[in-house]
Amino acid sequence: MADIDTTREYDEHRSKSKGEKPKDNKAEYSTLKHDDGEHRPTASFRGRMAFFFALTAVMTAMILSLVLAIVWEQQFQGYTKQNMQRLAQQTAETLGTQYDKGGGKWSKSVIEYAKTTVSAYPDISIQILNADSVLIYDETAANRAASGKMTKDATQNPVPSNANDIISAKVTDENGKTVGTVRLWAFGSEALITKIDAAFRQNSYTAILIAASVSIVLACLIGYYSSRALTRPIQKISSTARQIRNGDLTARTGLKGNDEFGQLGETFDSMASELERDIKFEHRLTSDVAHELRTPLMAMQATVEAMQDGVLPADDEHLETVASEVRRLSRLVDAMLHLSRVENNTKFQTEKTDMVFALKSLVSMQEQLFNECGLRLRFDDKTPNHELYADVNQDLMREAVTNLMSNAMRYTPEGGWVVVSIAQEGRNGMKISVRDTGIGIAKEDIPRVFSRFWRSDASRERVSGGLGVGLALTKEIIDKHNGSISVESELGKGTTFTLHVPLEHKTKPETTAK
Repeated sequence: MADIDTTREYDEHRSKSKGEKPKDNKAEYSTLKHDDGEHRPTASFRGRMAFFFALTAVMTAMILSLVLAIVWEQQFQGYTKQNMQRLAQQTAETLGTQYDKGGGKWSKSVIEYAKTTVSAYPDISIQILNADSVLIYDETAANRAASGKMTKDATQNPVPSNANDIISAKVTDENGKTVGTVRLWAFGSEALITKIDAAFRQNSYTAILIAASVSIVLACLIGYYSSRALTRPIQKISSTARQIRNGDLTARTGLKGNDEFGQLGETFDSMASELERDIKFEHRLTSDVAHELRTPLMAMQATVEAMQDGVLPADDEHLETVASEVRRLSRLVDAMLHLSRVENNTKFQTEKTDMVFALKSLVSMQEQLFNECGLRLRFDDKTPNHELYADVNQDLMREAVTNLMSNAMRYTPEGGWVVVSIAQEGRNGMKISVRDTGIGIAKEDIPRVFSRFWRSDASRERVSGGLGVGLALTKEIIDKHNGSISVESELGKGTTFTLHVPLEHKTKPETTAK
């Protein structure tokens, strides 16, 4: 450390002598939690939803108004034209009757009668032509203005130049002979539309506009309050997530229900519970690892210090104590290294193996060891042909079953028994079971039995000497074979571990790190 400090001072002195600024290699890191959700300006989901509701309402109102206006205008034009045609036809029939009464000629009384015909319609102009198409009566806007019957503004609407804007009807006598023509059109508005009709149309369009405006306002209000109702569970989940991120692992949304938000809330709470349990287990795992490493180290340290202080003699007995703890520590490290190698083994090779023969041989080899511990070991072959070939790594499979047998022997009281069985599972699988009459595992502890260094409280009460790595290694081996492992246990009655392994091994595609 002194050499490093001297070198650093020398480099700074050289930099200063050359006029250079010393390099700043300082790096900083802070564990302060920032609540980004409160300080980062973001677009409100509630506002966006209200905007989209309003936009939808506006587009709907515009499209509806446009379509309604086009259809309404066409219908209205047809309606006014029919009314004008009916009025022209009635006027022509009346004039034809008066023509016959007048002796079959266009007398002054007949023409005067035409004035009374349209007097009820002050915004309609009329012209009467005789059989030779000579104009004999002209009640146009200009003439009415000149006679003082209309304002001078009416002169701005002369006789329409478009023949389609004029309605004509033939005047016939009692013999059906055409004796003249009646021509009608409207002024003060578009052709064929009277002021009354125009006012009605304007009022209709105003009503459509008011209805569209009211619809837009209502849509905005509904969108706003609906978005509040929709975003409330999202805000609750977001707030709970921030609490968990800031260290409060007990925070929950409390959302329930059969809809998507209820299911999301329940899933989130379940995930939070799993996270809380995993973090607690991680803390326990750290404590267990420290304990597993500390126990042999403390024993060695105490023995060595006692020998150094002369409390204990440095004889073979005490040196053997130190050597025993070293071996225990070495076994623990070896087990962890072996588990790591199995996990990281990318060149996993299998061969077709008769698992019935392999397990039977393994049980025969272990039988004497079990007898010495006061236990009975038995092999149960449930295969139909007493042979079952599978693509496995024979060494690893034997190690996995051995770990289960060793676990059963360690936690089964004297006088108990252990049964290793094999059976075919379906068409393409096999299951290997190791059943014992041991102390069992608590229900709440079963999901954690395959974790590193984990041992149940009941097993910790026994001086078993286990490292707590065997089941984790067994699970990793079975995972390598694309299989699974299940556990059934009851405290005080025993435990059954079952390995489910496919007969044909299919290599999983490796994922490329990005």
